[in-house]
Amino acid sequence: MIKCATCAVKNKCLKDMKCDLIKPKYGKIKHVVGVISGKGGVGKSTVTGVLAVQLRKLGYKVGVLDGDITGPSMPRFFGLEKERTGYAPTDVENVFKFVPVETGLGIKTISMNFMIEEEEPLLWKGPVLGNVLMQLFTDTDWGELDYLLIDMPPGTGDVAMTIMEQFPVDYLVMVSTPQNMVSMIVQKVVNMAEKLEIPVKGVIQNLSYIKCNHCGEKMNVFTRNTAESQAEKMGLPLLAELPINPDFSEHLEAGQAERFAATNPEYDVIMEAFRNDEQEIYARNKAVKKKTIPFL
Repeated sequence: MIKCATCAVKNKCLKDMKCDLIKPKYGKIKHVVGVISGKGGVGKSTVTGVLAVQLRKLGYKVGVLDGDITGPSMPRFFGLEKERTGYAPTDVENVFKFVPVETGLGIKTISMNFMIEEEEPLLWKGPVLGNVLMQLFTDTDWGELDYLLIDMPPGTGDVAMTIMEQFPVDYLVMVSTPQNMVSMIVQKVVNMAEKLEIPVKGVIQNLSYIKCNHCGEKMNVFTRNTAESQAEKMGLPLLAELPINPDFSEHLEAGQAERFAATNPEYDVIMEAFRNDEQEIYARNKAVKKKTIPFL
């Protein structure tokens, strides 16, 4: 399969053709967004869940694909770890489609942990992981979605590259924490996205601060550098800062993270950067088309 980034005639075709990208067989997805980090443990899956909740609050139809196949976390975020994926017949004999598990807010979710026991490891290598992930995307009955968020594995490995090369990703959202070491590794992912011609919308800094229970002052725990300055070093817009919140951790452990993220105004800030999303995507695609017209 020829990739757009290496195609000899890439300047002669339009972006909306997406001739080399996989498509869902059962449903229609308007926007696909990859959520990624440079390393694990920065709260990428939490940010994916919070973003999904906030988009749902605005009335969008939202789905989540747990793309971190060897370390799936989305069922636990939504309190659905005991649920199992359903299967439904298709128009083709002996061919079935996955039925996603829906959260309390109606977010459609698919994950390998809906198919195996939570503590069972997957002893698969890169090509198999990539093929399984593509099947989860193409063979799930998504219905009509405004947004599908992909909780991507951290780093620049095989699965992350498969998503960037073969999925119809509109853009990536980077997740980081205040430490300089994390920012350095995030830059590797940013550079990979640039080489593969995947737009990066910006960075969400998680665990950015802790708020005093008495006076409400924000205190930086990991560094004195501001989130804005760290985002500037990465060459990315700062989309939002999310706090260290012990109450959120308690709700997560109790399987109530979705409800907490939906009712706590601290997390509404994450949506400010997405309010003009459709206009930005349209403008970016239109700009690409304008650029290619002279070569037709």
